[in-house]
Amino acid sequence: MKPSLGLFRRHALAATLVALAGIGAAYATKGGTPSTAASSLDIANPLVGTAPLDRQELIGNSPPPGEPLYSGMTSPGATMPQSSTEATPVNLNVDLSYPAGVGMSYYYPRPTMIGFTGGGSTYGGRASPMIMPVVGDWTVPPDYAQSTYDKASEKASPGYYAVDLATFHTKVELTATQRTSLMRFTFPESHRSNVVVNLRRSGGDVEVVGDRTIRGVSKVGRPERDSDGSWFVAEFSRPFTAFGTFRADHDHEGYGIGDADVQPQRRAVTGSYAGAYVTFDTKAGEQVLVKIAHGHSAEEAAQRLHDEDPDANFERVHAQARAAWSKLFDRVEVTGGTPKQCMLFYSTLYHSFASPRLLARKGEHFTGSDGKVQVAGYDRYGPVPFWDTGRNQITLLMLLEPDVIKNIMQSELDRARERGYMDTSFHGDHAVLLYDGAWQRGIPFDYAAAYEYLRKNATDPKGPRGYLAEYMKNGWISDIVPPGNPSPPYAGGKAGAATTLEYAWDDHALADVARRLGKADDAGMFLRRAANYRNVFDPSVGFVRGRTEDGRWIAPFDPGEPYYNFMMKEASGWSTLWLVPHDVQGLMDLLGGRDAFNAKLDAFFSTPYTAKGICRDCTGLIGQYVQGNQPDQQAAYLYAWSGQPWKTQALTRRILDEMYGSDASGYGFPGMDDQGSTSSWYVLSAMGFYPVDPSSPDYILGSPIFDRVRLHMGNGKIFEIVARNNSAKNIYIQSATLNGKPWTRPWFSHADIAEGATLVLTMGPEPNKDWGADPHDAPQSMSVGKP
Repeated sequence: MKPSLGLFRRHALAATLVALAGIGAAYATKGGTPSTAASSLDIANPLVGTAPLDRQELIGNSPPPGEPLYSGMTSPGATMPQSSTEATPVNLNVDLSYPAGVGMSYYYPRPTMIGFTGGGSTYGGRASPMIMPVVGDWTVPPDYAQSTYDKASEKASPGYYAVDLATFHTKVELTATQRTSLMRFTFPESHRSNVVVNLRRSGGDVEVVGDRTIRGVSKVGRPERDSDGSWFVAEFSRPFTAFGTFRADHDHEGYGIGDADVQPQRRAVTGSYAGAYVTFDTKAGEQVLVKIAHGHSAEEAAQRLHDEDPDANFERVHAQARAAWSKLFDRVEVTGGTPKQCMLFYSTLYHSFASPRLLARKGEHFTGSDGKVQVAGYDRYGPVPFWDTGRNQITLLMLLEPDVIKNIMQSELDRARERGYMDTSFHGDHAVLLYDGAWQRGIPFDYAAAYEYLRKNATDPKGPRGYLAEYMKNGWISDIVPPGNPSPPYAGGKAGAATTLEYAWDDHALADVARRLGKADDAGMFLRRAANYRNVFDPSVGFVRGRTEDGRWIAPFDPGEPYYNFMMKEASGWSTLWLVPHDVQGLMDLLGGRDAFNAKLDAFFSTPYTAKGICRDCTGLIGQYVQGNQPDQQAAYLYAWSGQPWKTQALTRRILDEMYGSDASGYGFPGMDDQGSTSSWYVLSAMGFYPVDPSSPDYILGSPIFDRVRLHMGNGKIFEIVARNNSAKNIYIQSATLNGKPWTRPWFSHADIAEGATLVLTMGPEPNKDWGADPHDAPQSMSVGKP
């Protein structure tokens, strides 16, 4: 479908840029309501992120026909920080289709619930087993017995979820420990209060044991990423009065989604959707609890139940979960802001701890990436989604939990030893951003050991860096022009231009690590490669652009058209242009200096989004800017390099206000959270700063929405940000002091706050265009600036 130009009327930033000072007042909310750390757990709402935006001017031409619009794809279920176990509601049947191309479990607009899960070999919409309380008749999956549910009854907080299933007059409550899920069902009066437990389509084995237990094993799983194991044990709080087992039968054509094999009193079954049903005779208000754990054997799953949830005490488990989250939340205190801003802040802080997942505590068993069972010598974590959270969330963890960062780095290093290469995660090779950033923040580690594998990733063409031989030979990666140069977004290709930029960024961080290790030759080599982004910049059009194998620029070329893997990665040429975090000054030089750079950024945020192709990831729009995906999420902060940080202050306030919770539900996200990435953007920006390059020790200032932020850093020191005269209208920094001394830079370094610091910002309704404008006050870049 074609976007209407009228959609962009409200956000025609071209007119606004004449006096950009006004945009903050137009889009910010009113402030003044204080928040305290003591109430932060009750403020946070995990439903945030489960809904999509609903204002057309923010959505563009998404979604593709037949698909729902992207939400944050977060889960509102109960979990512990960075846990691999999550008790979560499921209202999307991905056994039948992936409605958004992603196996998410929950989508706020969906009106019916099909079950609940408690973790397992896979997560999200594919987690196993599915558990559903059903009063009366039930059906064999994938034709799940569904229930409408009362949105007003739906409650979520860290470590807890509850909902009333209207069809079955049953209340469901969920909570969790690190390894177990606990579900409490409050039934009406019925002789047929059932609980249906089943594996997913790939199936497996399920067995009823005695009159309180169901156990089974799923056929799916990825041992190197699976801390839970493929076995499960579910124990009920009271004996069931009847039981049976079932499986789906796909052998008969013409039976729709299939026939079913259901046998009462049969204790064991094998097959697709293998499951069991148990029946209870309940009076109104009677409760049945079921606790679930997974393991690499039934014995291990049962032992985890015994160790972490011996008595199925729902209140105790819930209190333990709250205490774990409270320990984290107490590290960030905010004062001021509206109730909605406080809610969004602590909700996004909650989601920021979604990854990486803890595989095993020290002393526990886990399966390594080599498939071997090991005993953890430290807290072992799963892979970091570097393309996503590697841009921001890892920096938040460095500030709050440096000891966790050390364990994460050790986990990645040991996984590299098992696999031969360092993890890369989806696109680029960003593990080095973690190591370089941690080293520059003073976190102790054996960086020489990590460098061996980081260097191998960057120099071995057989490794995980795709098209590395071409990159090393030419200094750029080409693309093959598909027939007709198609759009909607072409899914094939090398993402050559974007990949070149990502590798150059990684190489700059590698050069720094090599320099610190005294490896001068390596440092020089990687520093030269860090300039490779220039090889895909076409000065004739002023954009990063794809090249064919013979070096010619790909034509035709429209920077407003997004692609998934052709030239760009899930982005347009407009969005990809700004992906040079390590050398913003160098990019500025390519574009013609400060004035030209500012004009280009202004155009980026004001040119209407009129793409013909439909990019489902390209939502959360301001002009060509896409808040809903990673490639350009740092762009609003780049004015700090070009002498106009006041535009950063206005834009970040606008993004915080429009892109999060601006929909009718109040839970909307601009796009996928990607395991905490989009949430971390909110958390950091709401506090007033952002790590444009996480491998650098520098933080770029924006505009805090709170009057005061107290960050209890992991080293025991406190970093405090005070915004005086702050309000919905007073969004611009007039002056600043750091530890009582005047501060004119629109950024600060980790060394400035490492031993504790107080940054005081005096705010006002009009921009102070002189503050932070001196070229000598610009943040650091690889290139030497040209004042």
